[in-house]
Amino acid sequence: MFSGGLKCAMIALAGAAMLAACAKEEASVTAWPAPTLDGKAPIVIAHRGASGYRPEHTLEGYGLAIEMGADVIEPDLVFSKDEVLIVRHDRYLSGSTDVADHPEFADRKRANDDASDEPRKDWWVEDFTLAELKTLRARQAFPGRSKEYDGLYEIPTFAEVLAFVSGEAKKAGRPIGVYPETKHPGFFAAKGYDFEAPLLDALKGFSAGPVFIQSFEPEILTRLKGKTDAKLIQLVFEASPGAGSNVPLEYIATYADGVGPAKELLLNDDGSDRGFVREAHEKHLAVHPWTFRKDLARSFTGAPEHAAKMSAEDGAIDIELRATYKLGVDGVFTDFPDIAVRVRSDIEKGVVR
Repeated sequence: MFSGGLKCAMIALAGAAMLAACAKEEASVTAWPAPTLDGKAPIVIAHRGASGYRPEHTLEGYGLAIEMGADVIEPDLVFSKDEVLIVRHDRYLSGSTDVADHPEFADRKRANDDASDEPRKDWWVEDFTLAELKTLRARQAFPGRSKEYDGLYEIPTFAEVLAFVSGEAKKAGRPIGVYPETKHPGFFAAKGYDFEAPLLDALKGFSAGPVFIQSFEPEILTRLKGKTDAKLIQLVFEASPGAGSNVPLEYIATYADGVGPAKELLLNDDGSDRGFVREAHEKHLAVHPWTFRKDLARSFTGAPEHAAKMSAEDGAIDIELRATYKLGVDGVFTDFPDIAVRVRSDIEKGVVR
């Protein structure tokens, strides 16, 4: 028989061992092995919604992305003729809607009047009122993706998206953020449409999750600095191979909370690290690269053997995401949020497929 004191001590030790084992098991599932800025696992940002599976920028596409586990959904913002914030990736409408099938709008087709943009004749969102835009239906904008849902979904306003996400967050019982992009703010400002007031007013009542505001144009972000609690993200790309970010990180750090780089800025063709994430983190900037697509994944030389066991498409995006997550990025933009969520979970659990 053990003495009372020894027995209590042994029970305590056993309890401590069990707690340690539980902690070890929990750590193996939740600890993120790469050096993100806050030490947490990267967020999955649904680029234009689950746009790999549904027409982009539709409530139905956003809903599917949330079902797939996306942490944040991304609405691109443009203006209607009557100054309503509309969710579309482009000012032109022919790529993602059925506007060309509406004879009543045939005479609206015209040349692009933005000298800094590509020359083309099309239908332009700022020529249509909200009521007119509501008569259009969304279409899959990417060749090779399913057209099954074309013609079914409306064009949403930003206000409708915010209300929808708030409702979905309540149903899901978890935070869901929004990541609006101000599209062509300089062009719209020249036409008398200013993003600042309507964007900030729309976001005032939103509390379903984190908010990020992104733009390719630094001017709108510098104006927003200090006027919102949203994180400000500067989008960047590489104007020519080897040139680095088109907006210097040193400058971005003076007004923004993070940077959204084209993914080519992060990794060389052989999959080696270009040092972008490390440099951005040294300047306390979060890094959210774009865009990870199953049908447009990068191929690296020296790919891991496990990729051979997967389909060519799934293997390529699996490799690309794993290599990018390994750098310590703080989030990823993807048209296929289910895959980004799955790869993130695999990494957390130490699974190699």
